[in-house]
Amino acid sequence: MLVGITLAFLLELGRRGTGQPLKARFVEFSHSMGDVQALEAYFGCRIQIGANCNRLILHREDLDRPFVSYNAELLEILTPVLDQSLDEQQRSRSIIEMVKWIIKRSLTGGRPDIQAVASELGMSDRTLQRRLNDEGTSFKHLLTQVRHEQAREYLADPSLDIKEVAFLIGYEDQNSFYRAFRLWEGDTPSNWRTEHLGTNLIN
Repeated sequence: MLVGITLAFLLELGRRGTGQPLKARFVEFSHSMGDVQALEAYFGCRIQIGANCNRLILHREDLDRPFVSYNAELLEILTPVLDQSLDEQQRSRSIIEMVKWIIKRSLTGGRPDIQAVASELGMSDRTLQRRLNDEGTSFKHLLTQVRHEQAREYLADPSLDIKEVAFLIGYEDQNSFYRAFRLWEGDTPSNWRTEHLGTNLIN
């Protein structure tokens, strides 16, 4: 709910600041946010639930609109506070959470490596591996964990076939995905999906 309120606040800030009835271009939520129709009416666009991340996308022309209530002095006061708040949020997220988030975003059709993830985090691959070791894990373990979690999530969507699921979690070879999934769940993706969807239908 806090995520929904935050995105709504950002759009409302734009509306009040520009004096225009701004509408979002697209909004994504990773979890259910209640009445989707009410959300679509407020944001003025289609809402996607079950996305990989929470995201508010605005129209480019709206981003160029000036704030009619622009106040340079107030901005000078607020900017350091907002920057500090952002820094604190980044520090509060564990290195494991940040690495998993980047891996999820980079999985489709390929296998992200530690060098690319470390570069995005602004550190060397050796530093990243050392920090992960300090947390009792490794990049390889987190990559496997993310693939497993995403595989379960995608297989729960009947609109995706097994080949698409394999591609979405970074396997170009469907057989490699089958072997990996058997190690994770002790069953084939097809059997797991049948059992999972059947259970959901009963519930």
